[in-house]
Amino acid sequence: MMASPLPISYTVGDDCVSPTVVSIPLISLADIEAARERIAGHVRRTPVLTNERLDEAAGATLFFKCEPLQHIGAFKARGATNAVFALSDAEASRGVATHSSGNHAAAVARAAALRGIPAYIVMPEGSAAPKLAQVERLGGRITLCAPTQAAREAAAARIVAETGAAFIHPYDNPYVMAGQGTAALELMEDAPDLDLVLAPIGGGGLISGVSTAVKALRPHARVIGVEPAGADDAARSFAAGHVIPLERPDTIADGLRASLAASTFAHIQRGVDAVATVSEPAIVQAMRTLWEALKIVVEPSAAVPYAAIESGEIDVRGLRVGIVLTGGNVDLDRLPWVQGARL
Repeated sequence: MMASPLPISYTVGDDCVSPTVVSIPLISLADIEAARERIAGHVRRTPVLTNERLDEAAGATLFFKCEPLQHIGAFKARGATNAVFALSDAEASRGVATHSSGNHAAAVARAAALRGIPAYIVMPEGSAAPKLAQVERLGGRITLCAPTQAAREAAAARIVAETGAAFIHPYDNPYVMAGQGTAALELMEDAPDLDLVLAPIGGGGLISGVSTAVKALRPHARVIGVEPAGADDAARSFAAGHVIPLERPDTIADGLRASLAASTFAHIQRGVDAVATVSEPAIVQAMRTLWEALKIVVEPSAAVPYAAIESGEIDVRGLRVGIVLTGGNVDLDRLPWVQGARL
């Protein structure tokens, strides 16, 4: 499936560990096009919205790819569906497993239900109540764990060993990356001649697919990833030229608290032009602005790219800009602009 491997040096573990050279296969436009065909009929082609108020404020023409209107309310439906339906019957026969704070969990549960197989979902304690409820509604078999990456991975490994389920990583999976890239294909078809595309970075699966699609179809367009300043491993890794793990993320954007994988960092090195960071107040303000202007529910992680525009971190004046709004799953009883509330 994948294109030729890319040798890349990166650091694993603490900064004192010596870099290791590994070969990482990179996805291609053909992989993304195959994903679109595989998931056709299982995911929505979401709309691209524009808004005169936001264009005027930015001095640019902005095109918002509205994945909050996707099945399960997030772009994750694309990658999870592609990965689950890419499994052979033998591979899928014992079900699938994953770990996720919410959107990928729901996406895997839904894809498994569509295929008629069980889904074993590890979720950290403290996950947003609406996301837990959604996974349960979709038939996912939830196991709660401590809110650390190590605990999530250990619980998922135990379930895979016990059940034989196929593990669908939230982002360190080429089929997941390719599936996420289908959002960029649609964006560029509905908003041609883009100068710049912005997408959030958490674990890096989305930006891997988006950058692959954009650079293949419009090589001169820039791709910028945006992340919270309180979870800035991508920015630090991009500057250093090797992966710097995220240790203690502190951000309202719960979907962006994951650390980069070597595979996603390789895609970032190949196709991302810059990584910007935004503050927590900027994320909350951008979230509110998008709710008011676009009239759709946008979760904090989805607001992060627009926050970079609204706060002036990225100058987009005179440009045609595509922005991937990734999801809209929030607890409406805990909106961040309500006094004393925090998602």
